[in-house]
Amino acid sequence: MDYKTISVNQLTPAIGAEISGVDLSRDLSDATIDEINDALVKHQVIFFRDQHLTPEQHKAFGRRFGSLHIHPVAPGIEGHPEILPLHSDEKVQYSANAWHSDVSCDAEPNLGAILYAKVLPEYGGDTLWASTQAAYDALSDKMQNFLSGLEAEHSSAHVFGRAKKEGDKRPSAIHPVIRTHPVSGRQGIFVNSVFTTKIVGLKSKESAAILSFLTEHMETPEFHVRFQWRVNSIAFWDNRSTQHRAIADYFPETRTMHRVTIHGDAPFYRAH
Repeated sequence: MDYKTISVNQLTPAIGAEISGVDLSRDLSDATIDEINDALVKHQVIFFRDQHLTPEQHKAFGRRFGSLHIHPVAPGIEGHPEILPLHSDEKVQYSANAWHSDVSCDAEPNLGAILYAKVLPEYGGDTLWASTQAAYDALSDKMQNFLSGLEAEHSSAHVFGRAKKEGDKRPSAIHPVIRTHPVSGRQGIFVNSVFTTKIVGLKSKESAAILSFLTEHMETPEFHVRFQWRVNSIAFWDNRSTQHRAIADYFPETRTMHRVTIHGDAPFYRAH
């Protein structure tokens, strides 16, 4: 499409674009939100520099794309349960240093997330995103056809630990291995190394072999974009068409990010 109110600089052939010409702290017009959404669907992850958002403004921007998700296990920042703090320092080492799609174990996986850099190490702490659609397109026709009829189990107890008190949630769900994007219609691989535990209906060795192949395939550099953070940068990714991985190369320095997550829009997924 022709962008009229924002400027879009594509970063790689497969995935990623940097957006300029917009202040996300403002009450943006519907036309500008539509352009941002179109860029998100097309490029799968989009980046903004030099943004200055209060927690309320961060949430308000997220709500322009849907209702906000509250993490089933991790608490939000004080007074804002919708904003998940991702913090690391010499005592606490948070690291999402494995390819994953956020909380894919939910019955309705989220649409996407908006990550805001608050405190960064002097060096390192980059994040990688992979296009699951580019990964699907690179498969042979026969492999695409074989995978299209499969479903996979996504679980969370092995990631978050067993529930410690009544009301704790450890979601689990069954999802198609190949997911059709509800807006673009493109297909992508929807299994990941963190939450996906098995392919339904296959023997354990068969399941393990297919999952190993797919997760290794996702590591192909041609499917990736790497973002070098600066304070007040924002990454907004489409969880329906990407996986991501944070590079844990900065300990014991401090890195603090705030994440708003947007509820999903794919009702054909089912709880398990």
